[in-house]
Amino acid sequence: MQQNNYQGRLQRPLGTGFTSQSTAAEVINGYDLSGKVAIVTGGSTGIGLETVKVLAQAGATVIVPVRNMEKALKNLGGITNVELHSMDLMDTQSIDAFAERFLETGLPLHILINNAGIMWVPLRRDDRGIESQLATNYLAAFQLTARLWPALKNAGGARVVNVSSYGHQMSPFNFDDPNFIDRDYHTLVGYGQSKTACNLFAMELDKQAQSSNVRAYSLHPGSINGTELGREASMELFKQMGMLDSDGNILPEILSNLKTIPQGAATTIFCATSPLLQNIGGVYCEDGDIAELDLGQFGQQFSNPNSTRGVQLYSLDETNAARLWKWSEQVTGIKFRP
Repeated sequence: MQQNNYQGRLQRPLGTGFTSQSTAAEVINGYDLSGKVAIVTGGSTGIGLETVKVLAQAGATVIVPVRNMEKALKNLGGITNVELHSMDLMDTQSIDAFAERFLETGLPLHILINNAGIMWVPLRRDDRGIESQLATNYLAAFQLTARLWPALKNAGGARVVNVSSYGHQMSPFNFDDPNFIDRDYHTLVGYGQSKTACNLFAMELDKQAQSSNVRAYSLHPGSINGTELGREASMELFKQMGMLDSDGNILPEILSNLKTIPQGAATTIFCATSPLLQNIGGVYCEDGDIAELDLGQFGQQFSNPNSTRGVQLYSLDETNAARLWKWSEQVTGIKFRP
């Protein structure tokens, strides 16, 4: 019988024993991924880079599609089991071309990690008029997953992992005006709806793909020190969120609670490999476990990274998930029927 996580019915921690301090290497310890093939977007920097390294060290063949080949070669060159290919998530033709090249190899795809993303950027649009955070963080993942579906299905057991964020709490998906045509642009809202979309997509994909032995997950990696993700955000925005002092320095109480990059990659690795998730999918995870529903019990503040946890019901809503899937097919021109 098929499961689903509609309205968060499966959002209960498993008691894995992992915490916010667990690292990706600890989560994957003892697993042998020899013979497995993984694709990791955004795998040349930050938690994506750590994800690639850990999967490769466990024996998987890891394919990393990248926009900046020079940077990727610098950061990943020489690592065993890693292949680099060109792809630009803001270019739909580039996504199709990469997927076609991969399908031509005839390889199965056991793990697809939609890790690449941008955060808190100025208003930009792709060639379709899609706001850039929505295009990069969500629609590119929908398109890539759909195009790679034959390889996922042929794996005889595969997982799709969407790296979402606690930032989904900043906004539900705005079906009336997702691209900020008739409303003012607020970068936090744009980021939030793109991550809400990642959660809805993972939940609905898992529901539809179970019969093909493909499971899907979304996750919050945590607040992490040392990534490039917020490089375009203004200092004033960080001050507004209570993360910097008046001189622009990160507050020590925040710095002490940020995750390291190895800790930030842990939940991605958990979703991609843990046997504890063998019979459950469509869930949103954090800190190496399934997250709790946010029913107002956490008292979240962006100035306290330890409080930013839980998942909103609107990002696990059955009606929203079906509506988003239909919208995504219309925008991309792809009929995705797992």
